[in-house]
Amino acid sequence: MEMENSTRDAMGVVHPVVDAAQPPRIVSLVPSVTELLCELGLAPWIVGRTGFCIHPAELVRDIPKVGGTKDVNIGKLRALAPTHLIVNIDENEKPTVDTLAGFVPHVIVTHPLGPHDNLALYRLLGTIFGRSETAEDLCTQFNCAIAALGRGRPQRVLYCIWKDPWMTVSRDTYIARMLERIGWQQWVATPETDGARYPVFSWSDQLVRDIDLVLLSSEPYRFTDAHVDSLEQQIGKPVLLVDGEMLSWYGSRAIAGMRYLDQLRQQA
Repeated sequence: MEMENSTRDAMGVVHPVVDAAQPPRIVSLVPSVTELLCELGLAPWIVGRTGFCIHPAELVRDIPKVGGTKDVNIGKLRALAPTHLIVNIDENEKPTVDTLAGFVPHVIVTHPLGPHDNLALYRLLGTIFGRSETAEDLCTQFNCAIAALGRGRPQRVLYCIWKDPWMTVSRDTYIARMLERIGWQQWVATPETDGARYPVFSWSDQLVRDIDLVLLSSEPYRFTDAHVDSLEQQIGKPVLLVDGEMLSWYGSRAIAGMRYLDQLRQQA
C-alpha cells in the first residue's frame, strides 16, 4: 500500500516502477519537473523537453525540444518514442495531453498546490524511476529549509504575473501558498473575477488601499526595474521585483525557493 501511494499521481493513477534493465524514455513538458528529474540523476533518460526547460543548462542543452508547454509539437514528440510523459494540470493543455496519451504508455500528471506537496512529488518520481534514496535526501533538505524560514510582518500583497492586461494569482495557487509561509497574504480578486486562478484586474484607488506591497514577477511576463519605478510612482506603494522561478517553480527549486523567501522577507 505504501508503494502504491508513493506512485499515485495527481489524477489518482498508480504507475509501475520502471525496470532498471529497460531504461525509460522520458519527455517532460514541465520546466520545474525537468530540473527535478536532473536533480534525481535521471538526465540520461530524458529524451525530450520544452523550450522553457532550461535548468540545469549543462544537462538539458543537448536534449531535443518538442515546442512549448502549451504548443507541443506532437510529431516531434511521437518520433522520440517516449515511454513516460510528465505533465502538469496548470501548465499543459488537457486536449494535447489526451492526444499524447494515445501513444505514450505512461502519462504522469503532477499538480503541486503548495510547498509541502513537493515531498510527494519527490517521492512520486523517485519511486517510479528508482531514485528513492535521492528523493528522500531532497525531502530532508526541503524540510530543513522550510523549518528555517522566518515569519515576516503580515503584508497584504499583490503578485503580478502579466501586464496589458494586468494579471495576478488567486490564493488557491502554489505561488500564494509560498508567500503565506512568511505571513504575506495575496490580494483577493473582485467578485467579477473571483474564482479564476489567474484573474485579470485593473488598478483602482480601492485596490491600492487594500494592499501593502506589489510584487512584479520576472516570469512569465519579464517585469524589470523600470516597471518597478513606474508603478511605484503611479500607486505610491512599495513595489518589488521578484524572481518568479524561485516562487513558482516546485520540485528541487523549492528548496532554494525557501531560502529566497527568507531573503525577500528581510528585504521588505
